[in-house]
Amino acid sequence: MIICVTFDLSLPDDSGDEEPTSQSDRSEIQGTLKILVSKLDDLSTCNDLIAKHGAALQRSLSELEGLKVPVEGGEKIKAVNERATLFRITSNAMINACRDFLDLAETHSRRWQRALQYEREQRTHLEETIEQLAKQHNSLERAWREAPTLVSRSERPLKEEASDEDEDTEYFDAMEDSPAFITVTATENTQHRSVSHRDSCGRELQPRRQRRTHIPDKPNYSLNLWSIMKNCIGKELSKIPMPVNFNEPLSMLQRLTEDLEYHELLDKAARCDSSLEQMCLVAAFSVSSYSTTVHRTAKPFNPLLGETYELDRLEEFGYRSLCEQVSHHPPAAAHHVISQRGWTLWQEITIASKFRGKYLSIMPLGAIHLQFHSSGNHYVWRKVTSTVHNIIVGKLWIDQSGDIEIVNHRTKETCQLKFSPYSYFSRDVPRKVTGVVADSGGQAHYILSGTWDDKMESAKIIQSSRGGSGSEGKQKTVYQTLSPKLLWKKYPLPENAENMYHFSALALTLNEPEEGVGLTDSRLRPDQRLMEDGRWDEANSEKQRLEEKQRAVRRRREAEDSCSREYEGYQPLWFHQRRDSVTGETNFVYKGGYWEAKERQDWSMCPDIF
Repeated sequence: MIICVTFDLSLPDDSGDEEPTSQSDRSEIQGTLKILVSKLDDLSTCNDLIAKHGAALQRSLSELEGLKVPVEGGEKIKAVNERATLFRITSNAMINACRDFLDLAETHSRRWQRALQYEREQRTHLEETIEQLAKQHNSLERAWREAPTLVSRSERPLKEEASDEDEDTEYFDAMEDSPAFITVTATENTQHRSVSHRDSCGRELQPRRQRRTHIPDKPNYSLNLWSIMKNCIGKELSKIPMPVNFNEPLSMLQRLTEDLEYHELLDKAARCDSSLEQMCLVAAFSVSSYSTTVHRTAKPFNPLLGETYELDRLEEFGYRSLCEQVSHHPPAAAHHVISQRGWTLWQEITIASKFRGKYLSIMPLGAIHLQFHSSGNHYVWRKVTSTVHNIIVGKLWIDQSGDIEIVNHRTKETCQLKFSPYSYFSRDVPRKVTGVVADSGGQAHYILSGTWDDKMESAKIIQSSRGGSGSEGKQKTVYQTLSPKLLWKKYPLPENAENMYHFSALALTLNEPEEGVGLTDSRLRPDQRLMEDGRWDEANSEKQRLEEKQRAVRRRREAEDSCSREYEGYQPLWFHQRRDSVTGETNFVYKGGYWEAKERQDWSMCPDIF
């Protein structure tokens, strides 16, 4: 009988199941490696002793077996000798396994050391950059104190100087590791233009209504996730009965509405004369919808069938948004937004999700449509996959990965966006997004770059050429560009956001009670309201009541269906299915009537779902 002992020393794959490492984590890894080497030396010494004493024991037993002893004693000595032989075989197997362990540990130790060395170099570079910025900041402050009255007159020369720098022909290379292309920038002067809330005349807009800026702090409830999830591996997330402890006090309809947080990008895009520049802003908008997810690992409430959510920002920002849960299995929501500033957006999103044991994959299915009123430009794209890591052990963190193709179906112009998955051993910036905007003939005009949790920039291409082969042997394209321009920058989170589910300023207002909304609106959902108020035990009871009420309605509807031959299935109240003339897909689109019903305050057609 041979017993084999094996050790699993596999490192995380490129998808990364460990949270991005901090400086303290790296120091801990270094210390652990030193201890590991010391312990392995001790283990090797013990292995040598086991081999030595095992051989001596074997010799002694063989000598005993050769002596003339009674038959019964000889049988016992023989049995002991056989057990000693098994022990020696087992010990040898363990010695071999330990030797393999030592070899693997030494190999991966060198790999970790290289990664740590790179992180140290990056930290040093960052410290030098911060020191340089601090000196520049100090110099500007000193200049401001010495000549505060000259500010208005100094603005024009600064702009003229920037203009002169734009004509500078000095080039420098961007990162060599870019996955599909290399960018060469034609100026060192980066003119970042931030986006602000302004109307068509350039006036700063001030919201007419004061919205809330905080919600009750999240209670500190502990619950064993594994006890709930261990029997759910491979199942759809929507079919797992989850307590509110793992939720945030918003419904999926409200999370879908958060896509509009940076609606001003579309307002600006509607005023663009160039469809290629417009595409850049649309691409930035598509990326901006993920910025709220970086810390938002809690699960939104699954909407009840027929649940709705309206966001009326007509007075403040010129748009109205309506969502409705149009299907329960699979869960699907339809969304329609119309803006007085020249655009309409609609989408039907079905969430497919799988629990894989140590991570959760969330795959949004369905197309997002955006049409600009004046030009008729019609853009279509789809969302990427979201992955929640460390479901069972460790700190939860979320990543976005995959490709987005945005197509302007009127002009046939395209934008290819790539969301790079996080990898600890990659030299790329975490949460990196890159893209290329091309015309109908495939010629590239703009390079997009940034991260989905912070900002996106665009750089106009002035020349392109074929470069050398990359690490995978693929030939890369070298683009020469003008200075990058800021398309989008994430707003900072509100104060105390970490205790308010990491909600953004917009998210804090989404569940704010509001008069006059439909009777099926998510704001009126009792379990969600109780959770927001911190009454989680009551919220769990209400959640069970609502789910059982929904199941009872479904059973009654199915019983009625069996008696009717003409039944067409559940019909949503505000949306109906139509075939899209652009994509050819059948999806739910807004059929009208909601805002007129709100104006009349006639909600008699609404089902009783709460």
